[in-house]
Amino acid sequence: MGVVNVTPDSFSDGGLFLDPDRAAAHARRLVEEGADILDIGGESTRPGAAVVSLDEERRRVLPVLEQLAGGNVPVSVDTRKPALMREAIAAGASMVNDITALSSPESLDAVRRSQAAVCLMHMQGEPGTMQANPTYRDVVREVRDFLAARIEAAEAAGIARDRIVADPGFGFGKTAEHNLELLSSLAEFRALGVAVLAGLSRKATLGRIAGRDRPEERVHASVAAALIAAQNGAQILRVHDVAATRDALAVWNAVKSQP
Repeated sequence: MGVVNVTPDSFSDGGLFLDPDRAAAHARRLVEEGADILDIGGESTRPGAAVVSLDEERRRVLPVLEQLAGGNVPVSVDTRKPALMREAIAAGASMVNDITALSSPESLDAVRRSQAAVCLMHMQGEPGTMQANPTYRDVVREVRDFLAARIEAAEAAGIARDRIVADPGFGFGKTAEHNLELLSSLAEFRALGVAVLAGLSRKATLGRIAGRDRPEERVHASVAAALIAAQNGAQILRVHDVAATRDALAVWNAVKSQP
């Protein structure tokens, strides 16, 4: 899953693709590099990010989606706003990626009334404050139980299980230690019975480990994290660096295929 941030303030590439034509061109480059799905977001959810109005998020996302919808690669819209979910699906989005895991009845209804897939993510708190003091007794169990409950709620609302993806939410209300514990235990999330998404690309935990302050310097650490996530059972890897990640996966798959 290639990341297309149409924002001025995303932690890694904020401002680079705020122009719709430039964002669409970047998305096409990601497809050429091997992206199987594109994830378009118009509201930064980095730690400390401010909420964006519906009108502004709509203005950022829909022109890009309109250029990409109908192509060979499905498009996901990364939003927590039910109105934009409905509009994006009507414009051709194949998936909704919601950091609030369809927590509102309106969000559940927006997806239920469509054939779109949905990614349900765990987050402790809100983006503005989520990294202030994230605390868990057992982070793996608590995140897994939350996702199981949201999957159950989605199914009860009429969303078939084969349309659902689960995301532990690396970096969303988690310390570096929490993120590493989740990554090492990612195989446990396969018991949820849905596809598992891992989004670790260029995140602060990797910068801390590798000693890289700038997100764009974390490509190698991101590829390593993505490979570990795949080895531990993730079926979808949400990444900024598609080509580098695909190369690493190609080597891993070649080794796995040996008799």
